[in-house]
Amino acid sequence: MQLAAEGASQHRTLIVTLFTVFVLLTLGITVWAGRRTKDATDFYAGGRQFSGLQNGLAISGDYMSAASFLGIAGAIALSGYDGFLYSIGFLVAWLVALVLVAEPLRNSGRYTMGDVLAFRMRQRPVRTAAGVSTIIVSIFYLLAQMVGAGALVALLLGITGDAGKNLIVVLVGVVMVLYVTIGGMKGTTWVQMIKAVLLIGGTLIITVLVLHKFNYNVSSLLGAAAENSGKGASFLEPGLKYGVSATSKIDFISLGLALVLGTAGLPHILIRFYTVPTAKAARKSVNWAIGIIGVFYLMTIALGFGAAALLSQKTITGSDPAGNTAAPLLAQEIGGGADSTGGAVLLAMISAVAFATILAVVAGLTLASSSSFAHDLYANVIRKGKATEKEEVSAARISSVIIGAVAIGLGIFAGGLNVAGLVALAFAVAASANLPTILYSLFWKRFTTQGALWSIYGGLVSSVVLVLFSPVVTGEPTSMFPDADIAFFPLSNPGLISIPLGFLLGWLGSVLSKEESAVEKHAELEVRSLTGHGAL
Repeated sequence: MQLAAEGASQHRTLIVTLFTVFVLLTLGITVWAGRRTKDATDFYAGGRQFSGLQNGLAISGDYMSAASFLGIAGAIALSGYDGFLYSIGFLVAWLVALVLVAEPLRNSGRYTMGDVLAFRMRQRPVRTAAGVSTIIVSIFYLLAQMVGAGALVALLLGITGDAGKNLIVVLVGVVMVLYVTIGGMKGTTWVQMIKAVLLIGGTLIITVLVLHKFNYNVSSLLGAAAENSGKGASFLEPGLKYGVSATSKIDFISLGLALVLGTAGLPHILIRFYTVPTAKAARKSVNWAIGIIGVFYLMTIALGFGAAALLSQKTITGSDPAGNTAAPLLAQEIGGGADSTGGAVLLAMISAVAFATILAVVAGLTLASSSSFAHDLYANVIRKGKATEKEEVSAARISSVIIGAVAIGLGIFAGGLNVAGLVALAFAVAASANLPTILYSLFWKRFTTQGALWSIYGGLVSSVVLVLFSPVVTGEPTSMFPDADIAFFPLSNPGLISIPLGFLLGWLGSVLSKEESAVEKHAELEVRSLTGHGAL
C-alpha cells in the first residue's frame, strides 16, 4: 500500500483531475438524457431506441464490472490458473443467455422479469416474488462494486483508515443514485457504452505494455509469473486454490455452476434486452456483447499473470488482502514505478477506468432493482395497476435512494472480500431463484403460480441462508465478520445446492398444485417468445 500511496501522493492533482473530469462528464450525459426521459418507457427501457451495437456495448459495460476488472486480475495474481477460471465462467455464461433467454425475454416482457411471469400466472404473488428476488440479487451485486470502489480509491489517495474507506463507499452510492434518478435507462445506457469503450481501451494499453515487457512471448510471461509467485509450476496448474481438499474441489464445481447459469438470471442484464426495438436487435446485442466481453477476458491473462510476474505477492496483498488492487498496481509498475510520471499517469488512467466501471455497473443494478420495485411491487401489487406512469417513475426514483442506502451500509462491512467472489454469490442467487422460473415459464406448459413461488422463494432463501452460514460471512480471516464463527456450511458458493433445489421446487410446486395451468396462455406466450408477434 505504501508504494502506491507514495506514487499517488506525488501526482495527486492528476489523479483527482481525471476522476473529477469523468464524474462531471458522465453526470452531464445523465442530465442530458434525463431531459429526454418523458414517460415510463423512456425511464425503464430508454424508449426502446438503441441499436444492437449500442445495446451490445451497454451490456458489455454493464457486465464487465469491478469483479471483471479488479477481482479477476487479483484472483489470477494470487491463485494463478484457478483465478483464471472466473474469466472462463463469466464468458461461457453468455452462451446460456444467448441460446435460452435473450430473444424470448425481449419478445415476452415489457420492463421486468415479473412481466414474463405475470403473463400466464396470477399477477400479484408472482410480481411480489420477482420484485423481492430482483432487489436481493441486485444488492449482492452492488455489494461487490462498493467493495471495489473502496479498495480502488483508498489505494489512489493513500487512505488506510476504515473511516476514509467508508466515506468513499458513501460517495459512490450518492453518485449512483444521481445517475438513476436523473437519467433513467437512457442516461445509464450512454454511461455504460462510454465505460465499455474506456475499459477495453485501457485494458488493451496495459496488455500491450505487459506483452512488450516479455517480447510478446506469453510463455515467458507465464514462466515469470510462476517463478515470482513463489509457488513454481503449481501456479500454472489446476488446484492451487480449489484442489487443496475435497471441500475446495466441490466448491469449485459449485462456483462453476453459478457462473455459467447465473448470467441468464441477473436482473440488470435481463432489463437490457428491453431497450432494443426488435428481437433481432436483442440477438445482435448479445452477439456483440459476446465478442467484446470475450476479447476483454482474454486480456485478463495479461492483467493477472502480469501482476504476478512484475509485483511481489506481498505488494499485492499489502495493498488489499483480497488482491482487488492488482490491476492498478500493475499499471503503475509497467509505467515506470511509483516514483515515475509514467507510472502515475497509467495508475490514474486505469483507476479512473475502473472507477468508471463501478459507477456504470452500480447505476445499472440500481435501475434494475428500483424498476422492479416500482413496476412490479408498487404499480401492480400495491396500487393494483391503477398507478399512473408519473407515479410509477417517482416510486422508482424514491426506491433507488433506499436501495442505494442499503448497498452503502452492507458495503461498509464487506471491505476485506474479493469482489469476484462476491459477484459469484450474486450469480448463485440469480441462478437459484430467477433462472428456473424464467425457463419453466417460457418452455413448460404445466408450470403454475405455485411452482413459480416455490422456485423463486425456495432458491432465494436457500442460497441466501447458505451464504449467511458460509465462510464468506464468518469463520475465516477474510470473512465479513472474522471474529464470529457460525459457518456450518463449508462451501463459499451455494450454487451446487441451491440451483438444483430451485429447479426441483419449481417442478414440485407445479405438479402438486391444485390449480390448472394456463395452457392457452402458455401457447400464446410461446408464439410471442419465438416470433415476436404481439410483443411491445
